Amino acid sequence: MVDGAAGIVLAGGRSSRMGSPKAALYWHGSTLLRRVTGIVARSVDGPVVVVSAPGQALPALDGAVEIVADEREGRGPLQGLAAGLAAIGDRAEVAYVSSTDVPLLHPAFVQRVVSAVDDGFDVALPDVGGYRQPLSAAYRVALANTVQELVAADRMRPAFLFERSWVLHLGEADLLKDGTLNRLDPELASVSNLNEPADYERAHALPAPETVVERFGSLATAGSGARRQSVRAWSLAEAAAAAGVTLDEHVVAALNGDEITRDPELPLVAGDTLAFMVADA
Repeated sequence: MVDGAAGIVLAGGRSSRMGSPKAALYWHGSTLLRRVTGIVARSVDGPVVVVSAPGQALPALDGAVEIVADEREGRGPLQGLAAGLAAIGDRAEVAYVSSTDVPLLHPAFVQRVVSAVDDGFDVALPDVGGYRQPLSAAYRVALANTVQELVAADRMRPAFLFERSWVLHLGEADLLKDGTLNRLDPELASVSNLNEPADYERAHALPAPETVVERFGSLATAGSGARRQSVRAWSLAEAAAAAGVTLDEHVVAALNGDEITRDPELPLVAGDTLAFMVADA
């Protein structure tokens, strides 16, 4: 988790090629937006803000996620970035900005990009697959006024912001110098977005991430499964089911030896370890 960083997830796109709102697309017992916000929240220690279109209905989210609306609909990502940066205010120095349609996003990618924004740069901008990735990038929150000026001038392309910023371009080789990212997301699937139904269908059919599950206390002797095993699961609920654990009010899980949770929709990624135990043990 990166200290002093926040997250912004832009959910207000028109989704015209998808044919239905991407934010509400089903994703293995949850929704696309719930998964992406959960991964971003796992990666930063500051607020996570979802920017919606005016009047847009959103799927259920974790209660800690904040929601703000664009001032005007259909004006592109700079409008959403302006709303998100304004909502963060002085609560963080850097914000990771994500679209809502990247279900393969990994915290290691977020952390690599955010940590690249040092004193000499305003933006850390990945270049992956031959394309700049402005919606998989990190921005200084202090850029808020510049973004507002561009929006007011109707200069709505991210390139206009980059012209007025110190930008660190992160090529694929630069990103993969991070050993953790190289091991857990070597293909940089973190930036793979879903534009059309076929993209969604392909991604939804992928094998779930491999997660190590351990059971402690009375859970270790319950059922016939091994105390420690590898399972494939997109969420805490799927991991519990695969390990034969009933996820109820008596059971909690420790994610990677740190976060204690019983949220069934908690998104999991490759390399995660879950320890299930009885809450009052």
